[in-house]
Amino acid sequence: QYADNRIHTSKYNILTFLPINLFEQFQRVANAYFFFLLILQLIPEISSLTWFTTIVPLVLVITMTAVKDATDDYFQFWLQNEKWMNVKVGDIIKLENNQFVAADLLLLSSSEPHGLCYIETAELDGETNLKVRHALSVTSELGADISRLARFDGVVVCEAPNNKLDKFVGVLSWKDSKHPLNNEKIILRGCVLRNTSWCFGMVIFAGPDTKLMQNSGKTKFKRTSIDRLMNTLVLWIFGFLVCLGIILAIGNSIWENQVGDQFRTFLFWNEGEKNFMFSGFLTFWSYIIILNTVVPISLYVSVEVIRLGHSYFINWDRKMYCSGKATPAEARTTTLNEELGQIEYIFSDKTGTLTQNIMTFKRCSINGRIYGEVHDDLDQETEITKKKEPMAFSVKSEADRTFQFFDHHLMESIKLGDPKVHEFLRLLALCHTVMSEENSAGQLIYQVQSPDEGALVTAARNFGFIFKSRTPETITIEELGTLVTYQLLAFLDFNNIRKRMSVIVRNPEGQIKLYCKGADTILFEKLHPSNGDLLSLTSDHLSEFAGEGLRTLAIAYRDLDDKYFKDWHKMLEYANTATDKRDERIAGLYEEIEKDLMLLGATAIEDKLQEGVIETITSLSLANIKIWVLTGDKQETAINIGYACNMLTDDMNDVFVIAGNTAVEVREELR
Repeated sequence: QYADNRIHTSKYNILTFLPINLFEQFQRVANAYFFFLLILQLIPEISSLTWFTTIVPLVLVITMTAVKDATDDYFQFWLQNEKWMNVKVGDIIKLENNQFVAADLLLLSSSEPHGLCYIETAELDGETNLKVRHALSVTSELGADISRLARFDGVVVCEAPNNKLDKFVGVLSWKDSKHPLNNEKIILRGCVLRNTSWCFGMVIFAGPDTKLMQNSGKTKFKRTSIDRLMNTLVLWIFGFLVCLGIILAIGNSIWENQVGDQFRTFLFWNEGEKNFMFSGFLTFWSYIIILNTVVPISLYVSVEVIRLGHSYFINWDRKMYCSGKATPAEARTTTLNEELGQIEYIFSDKTGTLTQNIMTFKRCSINGRIYGEVHDDLDQETEITKKKEPMAFSVKSEADRTFQFFDHHLMESIKLGDPKVHEFLRLLALCHTVMSEENSAGQLIYQVQSPDEGALVTAARNFGFIFKSRTPETITIEELGTLVTYQLLAFLDFNNIRKRMSVIVRNPEGQIKLYCKGADTILFEKLHPSNGDLLSLTSDHLSEFAGEGLRTLAIAYRDLDDKYFKDWHKMLEYANTATDKRDERIAGLYEEIEKDLMLLGATAIEDKLQEGVIETITSLSLANIKIWVLTGDKQETAINIGYACNMLTDDMNDVFVIAGNTAVEVREELR
């Protein structure tokens, strides 16, 4: 009842290649014309040429194109042959470091503490940052004990196969207990295991049921504009040929009617009287055969040779060679040059595409005061920047040497013990998904899933609030030289709808706190009414940051009552094990507890443009290509980036903002 692990990513196979390829090739008008001509040449009454004069060039053209198509398909879709086809749903398999994951797995245990493992998801979502996956605590105890793993008899009830990469809903029933499963417990096909010696997983989906294959649509037959143009030209040429045939057939009919009888008598033909209309009909087809060279079948061969040459030009182009990775450009299909030439629209992500995806903590607003480079005092800023003397951090041995921050007022506030500043930095050190480890030299290294989080945690680290380690139940940080362990009670993860994330922790004094960071448009709606003045001031600061092209986040917290939290957590546990409307129930509980927040401030992070972005966009614009950039930034940040990368220019007089939220509103604004 379950799919096996065989997959097919090629357009053709041995059995289907001939019929599918011939069907595609005979959609070219010239090929269809010459095939029709071949049939005519097999009729003795109208054929004046032998049939092999047509079949030889036709077979030659079709064979050459078929070889080219087969080669393209092989290089474009060929995958390394892995012996994974015998893996079945329910099997428990072992993965080792740097190994490709060939089925969707439930992570059971790993070589890392607490059942953690690191995966690279570049093949799925293009993200090069490592992601963290957590095994359930009850299964992580299985470790690498083969006998215990072999006796594992848990039952998973989960959603049907689907193509949603960021979502998984299921329940593991084992040892008379039910354990909720989400995306953090699943390793998908297409991932690569990194920085983890080994892990064990149970196959949930195999073959075509995996999320990777669910996202792989059928290969479509694409025709380039050159192909369409050639078909149009051949149709016009064929029309010209038909006109010639009709004129000559009419001439033959007139001749047969007026002269033909006397001519046959003169030659002593004894065929009897011949119908001049039928003679004209046969002559029409004879001339279609005789004049077949008017239709240029060799045109397709010439174009195929040109395409092949163009594909090699791409491979040889030194300006498309990446010296950093020693990787040249590679045209995997001979029609790539034409397909690129047909592009009219480009939809581009901003972060990591236009920008470097290297985040730098630049400025922040804490309790109504801005810290960071001050842009209204140009002389002072220039002097500070020129000296390039970063402030002295409180814990030099733990500081990140690449981090630079030139405003000494923040460190002064930390040393004076400002409670709001301490709480702000404490939140940055606690509210994240970063994992820590030590390298061979004993230095603290962070594994980050998001560069934004890495920048914020590194900033807190350099200001004396150092994230040290985490377990599924605790987070340990060093606060100005003192180790403090917080009990992790709940983690409210980020998604594109919530646009925020929260952690709920219990500090050593027994207080329960909710720390939250997220988009200001969302977070400001969750604030307690007493935050009015601070909200207004912070909003102005955020607008200033966004105007400078910086990425912004709002920061807030809430003190929770012990009894209220226990009641809320019981409802969350029930919602996590529900199989019906689980996401809606959890989202409702998150909304309930993330309210009446107290605003602390905001952060501002810089993400610089990639090299060559401005020149590239200018060239694309000259080619009359329309460019759309998709971003989740504030409007001010988006406009600033638009001008920075030359998408918006000063000579654009009619730049306007569409603020409608429905199709009708947008239509009216455009009018």
